Amino acid sequence: MKHYKLRIRGRVQGVWYRASACRKAEELGLRGFVRNEPDGSVYAEAEGGEAALEAFIRWCEQGPDLARVEQVEVEEGLPRGFRDFEVQR
Repeated sequence: MKHYKLRIRGRVQGVWYRASACRKAEELGLRGFVRNEPDGSVYAEAEGGEAALEAFIRWCEQGPDLARVEQVEVEEGLPRGFRDFEVQR
């Protein structure tokens, strides 16, 4: 199992990015969370199989229709044993 931390920048708040990312992560069988950050970015941590994580990263680079993603920073981390994928408020 791999674990990635993602910071997504651009027009990514107020465009259903978190809900859409959560739905996509669940479809891919990933676990973790996604949340809005005070600086206007979205932060996510996801863990699971490498192929599913790569698919999630590709999705994050596009986001939902209303989003305009400018940058996705990806950093590998240590698995934390999340039980599901959730939107944090």
